[in-house]
Amino acid sequence: MTDLYDPHGERLHKLMAHAGVGSRRLCENLIQQGRVEVNGQIVTELGLRVDPATVTIHVDGKPVQIDQNKLTLALYKPPGVVSTMEDEMGRPALSQYVETRSERLFHVGRLDQETEGLILLTNDGELAHRLTHPSYNVPKTYIARVEGTVTRGLGRVLEKGITLEDGPVRVDKFTLREAALRNSIVEITLHSGRNRIVRRMMAEVGHPVMELVRTKFATIEVGHLKPGRTRVVGGSELSALMHSVGM
Repeated sequence: MTDLYDPHGERLHKLMAHAGVGSRRLCENLIQQGRVEVNGQIVTELGLRVDPATVTIHVDGKPVQIDQNKLTLALYKPPGVVSTMEDEMGRPALSQYVETRSERLFHVGRLDQETEGLILLTNDGELAHRLTHPSYNVPKTYIARVEGTVTRGLGRVLEKGITLEDGPVRVDKFTLREAALRNSIVEITLHSGRNRIVRRMMAEVGHPVMELVRTKFATIEVGHLKPGRTRVVGGSELSALMHSVGM
């Protein structure tokens, strides 16, 4: 491990604890159990000092974000807010929810103005790129209240795929949550990031969207977040997110 050792660096278990992996004692146990890799090498010795600027750390194959300058937040975007940090037309935008943050954050993807729910904010450019690039097939999950009585057969139609004006699209998963005479509640998971795709898809099959909430983006769930509130995505949650896009 001499190529990893830096006498002026930080102790590995302390660095991991600061990154949110767990307590220092837990991090020591993970190291002793051979579950920690530094620059691709399994490390089992305690007390190893490393340079945070030159190493990558993985626990159980998942990356650990040790760059303290990088920040990722989950935000519950209320309806009526545009998915930009600032809006030249003066409409409510995302920056109002992170005014106390010193980091320069930007949004990962978009939700249309009337759609509410989970949106990620980050200053990690590589993570944002992978989460939005079509080649990574990042899934997003929505719950929609739609007009009319939805039948279970609609799920098979949407999973097989339909064609919109900008090309074919299909859902990865469709669940009928509730069916009533005037409206129904459905859950849809898909990886397409095309503009207003859920609204356009449901309108095409005769069930226009009345309300739409995004509940999950990649591995991140909105959980108990209230509209207009944020929480830090860190520790094992961030590791799982990074791992899901091959970081």
